[in-house]
Amino acid sequence: MTALTLVGETRIGTLELAVDLQVEAGETLAILGPNGVGKTSLLRVISGLLPLTTGALYLNDQVADQPTSKTFLPPHLRSVGWVPQGRLLFPHLTVVENIGFSPRATPARVAQLIEALSLSALAERKPAACSGGQAQRVAVARALAADPRILLLDEPSTALDTESQELIHHVLSSLDQVATLLVTHNLDEANRLADSTATFSNGVLSK
Repeated sequence: MTALTLVGETRIGTLELAVDLQVEAGETLAILGPNGVGKTSLLRVISGLLPLTTGALYLNDQVADQPTSKTFLPPHLRSVGWVPQGRLLFPHLTVVENIGFSPRATPARVAQLIEALSLSALAERKPAACSGGQAQRVAVARALAADPRILLLDEPSTALDTESQELIHHVLSSLDQVATLLVTHNLDEANRLADSTATFSNGVLSK
């Protein structure tokens, strides 16, 4: 089953992106390219934080963004989990509250992710009391707690300790029927986790 189809263009200031992309359920696609070419902007389009200028985005066979028909599905109605650069955890919430923030997150799924990512001892801490690697594990758990159909990862392993990298990679490798887009500069990570790769060059994404 095709989880994501995007054929379109968008403009952010002087940056123009042209994308022709299809990702199947259960497929992990690594997106490579230098800084500033539009990798993060692509994730913002898919998540609903940035609209298309032309073309169409389909998520699980549903139109999510199509300027010609004035269709735009807001982020909270897209079954998309996102781990952004910087994590963007809620500083006033505990680890367990961050992970269970989505209305679609069940207590059982939250508990499962806390166990899988070795966060039990940190459950009642605030993000400020966590290391960088621990906070990244929380961000991954929060994105997965709502059981998204599509997962967006923006440099998920940058500058992480080995334990956090291994735990995150293990959880990501165990996902079933989740279409994952992995933005990374780490070729080893891409080779380990991805089924296929796509590269941005001059604003054009080629798979």
